[in-house]
Amino acid sequence: MAALAGPAKPFLSLNPQEEAKFRKEVTQARRRAAQQKEKEKLTPGVIYVGHLPPALYETQIRAYFSQFGTVTRFRLSRSKRTGNSKGYAFVEFASEDVAKIVADTMNNYLFGERLLQCHFIPPEKVHEELFREWYIPFKKPSYPAVKRYNQNRTLLQKLQMEERFKKKEKLLRKKLAKKGIDYDFPSLILHKKEKNASDTGLEKPTDSQVLPKKKKKKKKKKKSSRTTTTPEKTVDSQGSTPVCTPAFLEKRKSEAAKINVDDEDNEIVFKQPVPGVKEETQETQTPTRSRKKRQRKSNQ
Repeated sequence: MAALAGPAKPFLSLNPQEEAKFRKEVTQARRRAAQQKEKEKLTPGVIYVGHLPPALYETQIRAYFSQFGTVTRFRLSRSKRTGNSKGYAFVEFASEDVAKIVADTMNNYLFGERLLQCHFIPPEKVHEELFREWYIPFKKPSYPAVKRYNQNRTLLQKLQMEERFKKKEKLLRKKLAKKGIDYDFPSLILHKKEKNASDTGLEKPTDSQVLPKKKKKKKKKKKSSRTTTTPEKTVDSQGSTPVCTPAFLEKRKSEAAKINVDDEDNEIVFKQPVPGVKEETQETQTPTRSRKKRQRKSNQ
C-alpha cells in the first residue's frame, strides 16, 4: 500500500520498442481534452439597452437584468459635465445565448413609462474600451459646467476673461476678412450702459415724430321726443299724487270689479297697469276705509 501512495508516474507502454509512439498518442489525447474544455467555456454576450428612465442608477439597472443570468460587466453612459444619465447602457452577460434571449424579450418592453430598446451587439463590433473602469462607482462631478460658468469671479479673473474674448473676436474678424466676407457682427464683450442719453444715442422724440392723439367724440344724448299730452299722465307740481279725472276713476273701478276679494283681510289687490299706459308718478295707497266704501258702491 505504501508503494501506491505518492505522485502519479508517467505512462509507460508495455512494449519498450513502441514507447515513443505511445507518448505521442498520449500528448494528442491531452490536447483534444483541453480543446474540448475551451469549447465548453461560455462566450460572453453584450447587449445595448436604450430609452432608460433618467432617475435610475447603476445598481438598480444591474439588479433588474441579473434575474436573466449572471451579469459580468455593466456600464451606464453619463455626461462628463453634469453627471446626468444619457438614457442608454451596455450589459455584458456570461453567456452569449442568454444575451440574445434578453435582447429579444426586453425589446419594446414598457419600463417606467418608456419603451426599452434592446439589441444584441456582435462580438466583432464590441469596442475594446467599452467597459473601461466600469467597476469604479459613480461620483457626481464637483464642478459642473453651469456651476463653473456662474461662479463669482474676482476683478483679475474678469479682466483675463475679457482679454480672451477680445483675442477670439480679433481672430474671427481676420478669418472673415481673409475669405472676403463682408460681415460685421456685434462685439463679444458687452459694455456698460452710460447714464447720459446723448452718449448712448437715445434722443427725445420731436413734435413731428409724436403721433397725433385721436379726439374722443362726445356722444350727445338724444332728447326724448315723447311729450305728455293727456291729462292722465300729468303730475301735479305741488304734490306726488296723480290728477284724478273721471276717465281714470272709471278705469280703476272696472279693474277692481274683476279682482276677487279676500274674505279674511277684506282688502282689494290691484293689478299692475297695462304696459301700453306708463305712469311716471309714484302710486299712493289710499286708506282702507275709502276702499271699502268704493267696494260697497260698486256692489250696489
